[in-house]
Amino acid sequence: MQLRQFTTGIAALAAIASVLSANSAQAFSFKVTDGVANPWTGATNQGAYSEFSTLAGTTTVDFNSGQVPTTGFAKYSFSNGNSNSSVRSDMWAPVGAEGEKNTSNYLEVFQGNNVIINLAKSLNYFGINWGAAHTGNTYSFYNGNTLVKSFTTKDIDQAGGFATYSALHPGSNEDGAQRQQNGSYYQGNGYVHFYADSAADIFNKIVISQAGGGGFETDNHSFHEGTGKFDFDTESVPEPGLVMGLVGVGGFFLRQRRRVKSA
Repeated sequence: MQLRQFTTGIAALAAIASVLSANSAQAFSFKVTDGVANPWTGATNQGAYSEFSTLAGTTTVDFNSGQVPTTGFAKYSFSNGNSNSSVRSDMWAPVGAEGEKNTSNYLEVFQGNNVIINLAKSLNYFGINWGAAHTGNTYSFYNGNTLVKSFTTKDIDQAGGFATYSALHPGSNEDGAQRQQNGSYYQGNGYVHFYADSAADIFNKIVISQAGGGGFETDNHSFHEGTGKFDFDTESVPEPGLVMGLVGVGGFFLRQRRRVKSA
């Protein structure tokens, strides 16, 4: 069934408080948002999903099966077997769009055991529910064997920080964490969108790695096929269903009224 486009989705996305990579030498950007609840079921206990999950040409891997996909559009593999890094369910799962506890499965990556994602087609967008953030969390994007761009937790900090610092993820004074009024440090969570600003920045391989101690926790990976620029602020988001679409848009504006984030 063909999904209808709705203009309110564009307006809502334009209103999302976000941060943008400021490195002018690289035409590869990122933005941080709250994300949305599961756009197909409305579930709020499965972490945050991309606002672009239902955009035509987008594939989402949610790890709810308890395994990484090893065939199909996105093929996941572990650089050193999966004895350490794995799909699991525990307290460190990235929180939902409203800070809800995530009781579903997510992907955990530890030092020395990278996850490599080989894509069947070229991409111009990749989004992930990231958290609890640690120093040394690293994403590297490749076109073949050529590195396009790498991002770390520090890049998110320097651009304004994560969307949510959750009491569900207590931590220490490190990259990706923020001190609260009670004196404790909470680790960052949010939906982070990486995207190409030109055809020169498309990619077909992603490497998820962890430098140093701690882990790299992510959930709900979304991949968008494309060979040119992905315009975050003007892409039309298809409505997955009239009711769910209205709920999602309403959620954007509710969060805007409730919380102001710096750009």
